[in-house]
This record gives sequence, C-alpha cells and structure tokens, in this order.
Amino acid sequence: MTEPSLKLGALCWNQYTDWPSLLEAGRRADRLGFDSLWTWDHLYPIVGDEHGPIFEGYLALAAWAQATERATVGLMVGANPFRNPALTAKMATTLDHISGGRAYLGVGGAWFESEHRGFGLEFGASPGERLRWLAEALPVMRGMLRGEESSATGPRYSVRDVRNDPPPLQRRLPLLVGGGGEKVTLKLVARFADANNVGGGIDNVRRKEEILRQHCAAVGRDESEIERTANLGPLIIRNTREEALDALRTIFAANGGAQTWSSRTPDQQPLGPPEAIAEILAPYLELGYRHLIAGFPAPYDEETMVRLAEEVRPLLAG
Repeated sequence: MTEPSLKLGALCWNQYTDWPSLLEAGRRADRLGFDSLWTWDHLYPIVGDEHGPIFEGYLALAAWAQATERATVGLMVGANPFRNPALTAKMATTLDHISGGRAYLGVGGAWFESEHRGFGLEFGASPGERLRWLAEALPVMRGMLRGEESSATGPRYSVRDVRNDPPPLQRRLPLLVGGGGEKVTLKLVARFADANNVGGGIDNVRRKEEILRQHCAAVGRDESEIERTANLGPLIIRNTREEALDALRTIFAANGGAQTWSSRTPDQQPLGPPEAIAEILAPYLELGYRHLIAGFPAPYDEETMVRLAEEVRPLLAG
C-alpha cells in the first residue's frame, strides 16, 4: 500500500487526568481519523508540578488498542532504563497482537532522574552512560522484532538466544528511536531504527535531518528506509492566536500549574486559526517529515482535535 502524504498523530498526555478522560481522548482521536496515538512513558508528571497523577504508559496503550480500530499505538518514547530490552520487545509484540497489528516500539535514552530515583530504577551516572545502555538494547529489540534469536553480552545486558514467540503480526513492527542527540542518538537511529522522532521547531528539525543523513551515509544505511516523525508540542486551534493562547494557559494551569512556553516563537508553538497552523506545518512536509504528532494535554481540547483533523489536514493535503 502507498504511504499517505500526511500522517497526523495525537500525543495524549497521561498526566493530570482521570482514566475515563484519557480513554475517551484516544477513542476520539481514532474516530476523527488520526493515524497514530501516543502517550508518555513517565511515572511522575513532567510538565508542571511533578507531585501529581499520571498513568503508566504501556497499560494505557493496551487499553487504547482494545478501544480503537485504526490508529497505530506507541510510546513517545519508552524509557530504556525502565525495562530489560528483551522484555520491552515482548511487550511491544503483545501490544501488536492486542491492536491487530498497529503497534510501534518507541524508545529513547531517558532523562528524568526524579522518577528513576523515586521508583528505585537505575539512572546511570550520565547521559552518555544511558546512551551506551540504549546502544546495547537496540540490537536486541530489533532482532526480536525481526524474528531472530537475539543475544547480548555487554556490560549492561545479558540476553542469551532469546526467542520472541509468537512474532509480531506486522512483518516489520516499527522500532522508533526518539531524540536528536547529534553525535550518538541520531547515529543509533541510522544504525537501528525504522523511524525517528525530533522536535523543537522546524529550524531544529532541519538541522537534525541533515545530521541524520550524514550518519546514514557513514554507516551505509539507505535513509529513505527511516520514517521521519516530528513532535509539534501542544497545538491549539482557535479563530485567533490570542484565543488559542488563552486556551493553552488554561490547559497548562490544569496540568500542575504549568507555565506556557511563552519564549517559543510561533513556528515552535502552533497556536491560532487553521490557516496559520497549516502554514507552520507545511515546511515539515517539504522536508520529508510527513508524520506530524501534536501534543494534547488534559483535558484534551476537543475543538483542536476536530479542527486539526477536519480543517488543517485538507489544507496540508492540498
């Protein structure tokens, strides 16, 4: 089948919400035709006060997988130190069966020390050490998702001829690596990933894209094999930018008293009417980032979801 020229994703924050609301947000996104559905892999809130409620990611995905029909489901992105990589691959494979072949395995190096310390999970001495762990984990995950017996004898993981039975329903369950680290993370994307994920505005994405292409050339990888996905951050659609900003402030206040990211330029914080949103997003498509993922904090703004699907998508498709 031909890949669509535009895929829209909904990243529904699993913090500062109740379960019925989070479940319905996923159902709504699926009904509206969003192509992908994501949530965070965090154990404490990461926006606003961390002393607040948050639901565990993989179990939320499993429930969404049963309650939806067409959108793919995945973590944006999984925290590698939380789980043994073989277990992670097994969980993603089970999610693929629950969803009828709609799972992504999203993973990254992790960054939030507070939740690791609170839950007694090893955090590592530095970002570099966590990336070394990720570099050990990715071949195990990739091999298991490809139906291979995988082994690891590195300093972090010891896995011996591990099998993944049954295999995923998808012939190629996508392994997505999140992050834009230029020396290590993007090189790991080039070596192992089926998809990447970066954000921070179009200028930042352009820079990361150029570096990813350089890494692909260096390791002999066909860069066209890697699906490009971009995080847009929270996106609010109203008739004016001022109305959208007011709505964003209200939503952020409900997320642990968080402050809006007012320092961001308009191309980094998509707010306003549909035409303005389409103008902000069009350069991503031109760059080859055709899977665009909008953030939806609780209480999951229905107007934005509807207008993104029904008004912005046609403008971009045109």
